[in-house]
Amino acid sequence: MSDWQQKIQEATDFLSNIDPDLALVIQKEKNCRLQVKQKQEPYFALLEAIAGQQLHAKAVTAILNRLKALNNGALPSTDKLLTYTDEALRSCGFSFRKIATMQKLAMATQEGNVPSYEQAQNMSDEALIELLTQLPGIGVWTVEMFLIFTLGRLDIMPVHDFGIREGWKICKKLSEQPKPKELKEKTLSWSPYRSVGAWFLWRAVDQNKPKEKQNPFTL
Repeated sequence: MSDWQQKIQEATDFLSNIDPDLALVIQKEKNCRLQVKQKQEPYFALLEAIAGQQLHAKAVTAILNRLKALNNGALPSTDKLLTYTDEALRSCGFSFRKIATMQKLAMATQEGNVPSYEQAQNMSDEALIELLTQLPGIGVWTVEMFLIFTLGRLDIMPVHDFGIREGWKICKKLSEQPKPKELKEKTLSWSPYRSVGAWFLWRAVDQNKPKEKQNPFTL
């Protein structure tokens, strides 16, 4: 078992013991398959996160595949991205707002305003959120996805994420989703493993779908 798998198992055991409702979701899921992208540079991670803003996973995959097709199957570098016309990026499925955000991200990276992977590893969650949300079009949710899926930070709870709030509603058998502030307070007891708890809340949404529509490989 790798160090990462050991941490995930410790987190899963902790959450199962502290929250009986979440324990039922965990029992159905059997294990947490949360994976991080090894040493992916923040520019590329944020590029993917921008693509994922307010879209379902299948749509995001399709859009990113079309973007990669412009660059021989790889995400474009900052230089390459800035050579693409808006029309070329629109043909991939990006909105004008997302195109502007990606272009500004590329320029900010070139100007040294986006940390390298190594630099980001040595920064706190709060410092990264404060720094990166200064970039146009980059909100807290986008940075939270970077923290979880690129840096492997284990104590992030994306309370503004629709799927997370829906997962809490399902998990707790509520009639409506919690407000972000309420969800933040309710999940404080999950610390220091809120990212893993968030993963299981996403899975709770999928578990609630008809079996033929479930995706066991989500996230």
